[in-house]
Amino acid sequence: MIGTRLRVGFIPLVDAAPLIVAQELGFAAEEALALDLIRAPSWSTLRDLLALGQIEAAHMLAPVPVAAAMGIGGMATPLDALSVLSVNGTVIGVSQALAGRLRAQGHGFDFADAMKAGLALTAAATGPLRIGVPFPFSMHAELVHYWLSGLNLPAPPDLSIHTVPPPLMAQALAAGDIDVFCVGEPWGSVAVENGVGTLMLPGAAIWALAPEKVLAVRSGWTLAEPGLTARLIRAVWRAGRWLDVPANHSTAAEILAGAAYLDVPAEILERSFAGRLVISDLGEVRQCAAFVAFHQGAVSFPWRSQAAWIATRLAHRLGLDPLKAAKRARAVFRTDLYRSALREAGADLPGASEKAEGALRHPLAVGSESGQLILRRDTFFDGRVFDPLAAER
Repeated sequence: MIGTRLRVGFIPLVDAAPLIVAQELGFAAEEALALDLIRAPSWSTLRDLLALGQIEAAHMLAPVPVAAAMGIGGMATPLDALSVLSVNGTVIGVSQALAGRLRAQGHGFDFADAMKAGLALTAAATGPLRIGVPFPFSMHAELVHYWLSGLNLPAPPDLSIHTVPPPLMAQALAAGDIDVFCVGEPWGSVAVENGVGTLMLPGAAIWALAPEKVLAVRSGWTLAEPGLTARLIRAVWRAGRWLDVPANHSTAAEILAGAAYLDVPAEILERSFAGRLVISDLGEVRQCAAFVAFHQGAVSFPWRSQAAWIATRLAHRLGLDPLKAAKRARAVFRTDLYRSALREAGADLPGASEKAEGALRHPLAVGSESGQLILRRDTFFDGRVFDPLAAER
């Protein structure tokens, strides 16, 4: 039995793995689904494919459904985020010329201390920092702005943000179009392999649990197809659970390395899964715990507080009302649909749908629908805590 076919779009990134694995290893088939996986060249193309109904679901930047709910970004079609596909998995890299200046001033590229790295980067800049991000409404852009605005400098750094599709980031760096990038793996590692960039920091050093990609669908589709919605959530959830088992990383890397998917050597992909990254052409290796995660610690749960954080950051940057933005954003992270779909699958679901973001300095046991759940550390580099409920009081 082939099952119901769903057209699902993705960008060639490590964090597309839950969708690819769901199809390739039969998790979709368990739900009587067949995923026709369509690789898109850019986030704008993928967003438009989804909005226009040419695909049913997409691997999507977490801020895109939030931006749509806020009425920004030029898209009128409302979207729902059914689950978080991945947290973290991004890297910040610099050109070889900038890396040389950083080393000359004594920066050690420890790949861990965001405050130290940010201060070093701004000190080494000889003009406006030209920073490549994959899309204006992305966690990449939000993390970069949050990081460089939180350095306690007398004046904010002079930034010039450029939109570059992930597979083209190394090319843009080599051409001198950008000095710095924030991009999902494997494209930071590709810049290193090509000898054009040095990795400076993982995104996780800025926010330890940033919701990077979501499983997005049109809001009207969830209303029209509640059964298919639930089956898709379950298939992707099972794939994420499989991906978070270290023994499976080698197999996952081999699958994603295929020409139809990422078309990148499996060795690079396996390093990304393990968080053991080669950061420069000098062969320097850095280990980053929880570099990318798909399941453990309820990371696939679409916390409404994460949507509120994204909306609040966008609102502040664009001069909009942050309380109205957060209210609209909460509604598109569909905790209700996630809970309904996964109760029967035996998922351990959080008892709450919101939490104070950045408050967990260590893993913490919290109440869940079935007992107890261990949430992951989720701190911000500057120690701030975002409490969406406090903001409303």
